[in-house]
Amino acid sequence: MMAVAAAEKNREMFAIKKSYSIENGYPSRRRSLVDDARFETLVVKQTKQSVLEEARQRANDYGLTEEEVVLAKTIAENPDGDNSVQKASLMLRLRDGIGSLARILKTVENFKGTVTHLESRSSRKEGAQFDILINVNMTRQCLLQLIRNLRQSSSLGEVTLLAEDSISIKNPWFPRHASELDNCNHLMTKYEPDLDLNHPGFADKEYRSRRKVIAEIAFAYKYGDAIPSIPYTETENETWLRVFNTVDDLVPKHACIEYQRVFKKLREEKIFEPHRIPQLQDVSDFLQKNTGFTLRPAAGLLTARDFLSSLAFRVFQSTQYVRHINSPYHTPEPDCIHEFLGHMPLLADPSFAQFSQEIGLASLGASDEEIEKLSTIYWFTVEFGLCKEGNEVKAYGAGLLSAYGELLHSLSDKCEHRAFDPSTTAVQTYQDQEYQPIYYVAESFEDAKEKFRQWVSTMSRPFEVRYNPHTQSVEVLDTVDRLESLVSQLNLEMTHLTNAIKKIKLRV
Repeated sequence: MMAVAAAEKNREMFAIKKSYSIENGYPSRRRSLVDDARFETLVVKQTKQSVLEEARQRANDYGLTEEEVVLAKTIAENPDGDNSVQKASLMLRLRDGIGSLARILKTVENFKGTVTHLESRSSRKEGAQFDILINVNMTRQCLLQLIRNLRQSSSLGEVTLLAEDSISIKNPWFPRHASELDNCNHLMTKYEPDLDLNHPGFADKEYRSRRKVIAEIAFAYKYGDAIPSIPYTETENETWLRVFNTVDDLVPKHACIEYQRVFKKLREEKIFEPHRIPQLQDVSDFLQKNTGFTLRPAAGLLTARDFLSSLAFRVFQSTQYVRHINSPYHTPEPDCIHEFLGHMPLLADPSFAQFSQEIGLASLGASDEEIEKLSTIYWFTVEFGLCKEGNEVKAYGAGLLSAYGELLHSLSDKCEHRAFDPSTTAVQTYQDQEYQPIYYVAESFEDAKEKFRQWVSTMSRPFEVRYNPHTQSVEVLDTVDRLESLVSQLNLEMTHLTNAIKKIKLRV
């Protein structure tokens, strides 16, 4: 009866199945994770409204309040999210006097709920002595069971779940295991060769056909599959060669030391070679060996929520198609040249890999507004970030390191440099038509991580998450039992660390 998930309804409004186009009135402009997040926010708001309208209809049909219908619907359609603790308000009417309140509180305790507020007043309704308002914290599943149990009590006249934003789709679905990234492949494409007259490949039928073939390969990919190899054409390898040689010339002078170190290593291991485009599987194996990151093929620009959630699992979703030969030095959409030359070297650096994963972990269960802010931080750091090295400013953003024009602009006196501060960076407007007028400079990756962690602690999400690399799963830290298990693991790690320090001291 409630088979179609509200989260899936969100996705259906902007998901592309077996296609990589979307008809939502996008203008021709440079692709932007930030703009996509704003569009997602609008779509989700519209979807929430439709869910409430459906709830009102079901309430009329089944004699329930619309809040109870939305609660039951959310549980039925999103079973993986039942363990998240919810705030809820219940209005109870007592027939037999205040003495039954003790039994009610015990029932809340039995269903693992916590009472955070309680009020009572004489009831004005005939047949009831008192009205009781109870605010509780408990999981959605237990809340629904509590309501059903209380309604079976002879001492209660009415049990009503009051309107509460957290009962709706405030905390969206997010993947708990790396295999669930198969559900995080929805595209937000607003600039592509089949639809946009300004795309360099619009009039090239062969190029458009090639893009569709590569997109189909990405759509067919599932967790655990080997990444399919793409037999790149002579023209595609020529495009790579032009960009590669330009980047190779600029790296020693303008790229941060971490990028230079890994770029050199990629060349030494012959993964990066001027005459041929690397294969995704080879780069993925390299990343996994160095930082635990892996790659999975994507058909194009993903929705902001899907893309960021992948980073939480140390998975980077990468395109495999190549920009058009007529525009080798700039692409308004992500292609494999941007992914390889821009993102991959730093994903093999431990400190930067950790920063990327922390952005991903912060996105899990975040509100729509917070996804927009996280996307903005990602835009000004991972895509267009600068960092200090002594008295010099160097580039680490992938959008800079794979586009020499903006790289030189970002390091010139034609733009403004500001110190990276997540609270201000998250709300900074951005420029997606021209080069950025403002760039944010981090003191170091470690400093950026520490500032980012402090900012994340102010987010509204009512739980913390932790990635378990042994099971490739995300653990939601929202109960005492889970925290105790984590503390036990940390104590073991501290024992190893203490023993190591003792042994080092004995050798000195």
